[in-house]
Amino acid sequence: MDESAIRVVELSSPFTRFAGRILVGLGYDVVLVESPDGDATRREFGGHAFAHWHAGKKSVVLDLESEAGRRDLARLVAASDIFLDGSAPGAEPAAVQGGSTVHVRVTPFGTDGPRSDWAATDLTVAALGGMLAQVGDPDGPPLLLPQGQAEQLAGVNAAIAALLGLRARRRGPVPVVDVSAQECVAASLEAGTLAYLHEDRVPPRPGRVHPLVPHGLFRAADGYLGGGLGGSPRMWDALLAWLVEEGAADDLADPRWSDPVERKRHQDHIFEVVQRFLDKWTKEEFAVAAQSRKLPWSAVDRPDELLVNPQLNDRDFFVDVVSRDGVTRDLGFGFAFPEGTRVRDLAVADVGEHQALLDRAAVPDPGLPEADSTGLSLDGIRVLDLTWVLAGPYCTRILADHGADVVKVESLGRPDPTRFAPFMHLSRGPHDDPDTSGYFNDVNRNKRSITLDTRSPAGLEVLADLIAQSDVVVENFSSSVMEKMGFGYERLRELRPDIVYVSMSGMGHTGPRSGWVSYADIVSAATGLTALTGWDADRVVGVIYGHGDIVAGLQAATAVLAALEYRDRTGRGQHVDLSQLEAMASHMGTSVVQATGTGRFPTPIGNAHPTMSPHGVFRCLGADRWCAIAVRDETDWRHLCEVLRRPDWADRFGTAHARREHETEIADAIAAWAAPLPAETAAEILQAAGVPAGAVQNGRDLVESDPHLRARGYYVPGDHPKVGRFLHEGAPVRVGAPVAVRRAAPLLGADTDDVLRDVAGYPPETIARLRADGVLT
Repeated sequence: MDESAIRVVELSSPFTRFAGRILVGLGYDVVLVESPDGDATRREFGGHAFAHWHAGKKSVVLDLESEAGRRDLARLVAASDIFLDGSAPGAEPAAVQGGSTVHVRVTPFGTDGPRSDWAATDLTVAALGGMLAQVGDPDGPPLLLPQGQAEQLAGVNAAIAALLGLRARRRGPVPVVDVSAQECVAASLEAGTLAYLHEDRVPPRPGRVHPLVPHGLFRAADGYLGGGLGGSPRMWDALLAWLVEEGAADDLADPRWSDPVERKRHQDHIFEVVQRFLDKWTKEEFAVAAQSRKLPWSAVDRPDELLVNPQLNDRDFFVDVVSRDGVTRDLGFGFAFPEGTRVRDLAVADVGEHQALLDRAAVPDPGLPEADSTGLSLDGIRVLDLTWVLAGPYCTRILADHGADVVKVESLGRPDPTRFAPFMHLSRGPHDDPDTSGYFNDVNRNKRSITLDTRSPAGLEVLADLIAQSDVVVENFSSSVMEKMGFGYERLRELRPDIVYVSMSGMGHTGPRSGWVSYADIVSAATGLTALTGWDADRVVGVIYGHGDIVAGLQAATAVLAALEYRDRTGRGQHVDLSQLEAMASHMGTSVVQATGTGRFPTPIGNAHPTMSPHGVFRCLGADRWCAIAVRDETDWRHLCEVLRRPDWADRFGTAHARREHETEIADAIAAWAAPLPAETAAEILQAAGVPAGAVQNGRDLVESDPHLRARGYYVPGDHPKVGRFLHEGAPVRVGAPVAVRRAAPLLGADTDDVLRDVAGYPPETIARLRADGVLT
């Protein structure tokens, strides 16, 4: 690691370790602080869990129970650029002085609020954040997404927080950057909360069918497929033509099915016809055949099958983890960085291998300017936003929330589909007004809108002038679109030599599957997430909502911020060719290294956990009310036994192994205790005893009933010129004060004249001419 690398000290927890891994992928010098007996993950999966989370990091051992250990930590932190602090709330071992260190405080519920000291695990945060309510069959229990997705959402947001803190540091000392894991989850639900905010509706768990668009999980001859009817008339026509060719169309050639509303109303029938067609295909054969027709389908692959994915291998996604025990193949990072560089291998440090760092932990002169508390981290950065739907706009929402001037380019002929698409519009009024969509208005707040005909030469000239005045360009088109428009990376560099260009195509701009059509559920299917979301291998449920889009948006925001930091240090811009497939694959935790390291392939385990027991959701008083409960260790178990009034079980089932052997008996006792209680009451009783627990909350619960989110002001009111006042989802990263809705989501094209005047420098007569010529649609 070169001397100019950003220095990071990581005090690890399940909610910070992924952030440290991401920063390793950026080339940062990450120092892991371990206890004298080593990080707990060294004892999971024969040490392969440690290899996944912490390979590439240095290791120092500190006894933070001692005064000397705390002093050493304070010196180490003071000499660093970033302190990733995952210590328990109220048990912070080091005070960070107001200097040059960016202190990122990552906790389950944030640094303040009535539940800031609640015990938590991935399961309970997923429940309280709203994720659990969105997965599973509508008539069954909520289902946990595998591989610690709540923890990983906290981790990637913590990486974003660290990068925002580095930018804020240029204006002076940075306040503690507060990251709440619960809020990271609550901000990732796609329409889960928006449906309630904008339609007074709480959608049921969708099972295997997408709640908004005509996609779902289907059977193949040898497994499962993810896909559906697509999002355009062309896709429906192509699927129908294929069915007709194969003599499998049944009645779908009837003209009535050309109406998308009719198709949605009778979706079950269409899916039955499609399912009969799929029964004869293997999953891979069908996916390849469908994609040859530009239809959005993917095989549902297991993590071990991910290792042979031709697209990931062609793009050198995987890394080799090198330890004393040999070399193990593992998941790579969400994007290649810097300037397209791939990490090829990562070394696993021995416990305390880099102890000598403590002798060199001299405190540098921070040389910081006077503090400026008036600005936001991204003030002065302009982003040209060529994205649409969710993944791209979610990325640029993060940038806009933190101060970037985000200019969204649309046209009347091709606006963002979430402005009009009837099933994504989310509005109490008619679904034909482009300015009243709750879906669009939440994910596009704090941005400006310009309408421009990019199919005309004059429109492309305007776009070129805007690019020349922008720091960042973000787009999530198919891989060939920008080149066809004449705006490949080389052209962008001609217009702005230090441009940061982040493309977000489904599969990436290179590789044998770069042309594949992709949606969030396609990405989840292809990366192992869907395959592991279920009760067992024969009862896969899958993740149907846009989790993959959210992950891609978070990784893209990380890429933008990392590229801006790199530009500030080197003067060079870059093209980050982000593949949504790789972004989601990088969030698959230990699933691959478990298979390659131990030879045991992970399979769906429902709400169970490899080491915690009991671990699951239990029905409570009321319709579809549940409480999530996780017992981490023997201390939690003893406290749970006290609540259950079964003290005799404390020693009888004192180990996780013993509890798993008697899991039915234990689960029955918990269920009998929880059944007459409101879920919130059950959680409060258990939390008072120190046991991680949380009610499974839906969109209504999050907005109306959660006292912690209310106390922290998570849902932010804002006024919209067409819709009026409504609540917006908050931002889970707080660099000082919570993020505000500084301006409502833009009316279609409302800022065209202002942007062309103030950004491109056009005089009024030029703007008038462009409008008269139909260039400004």
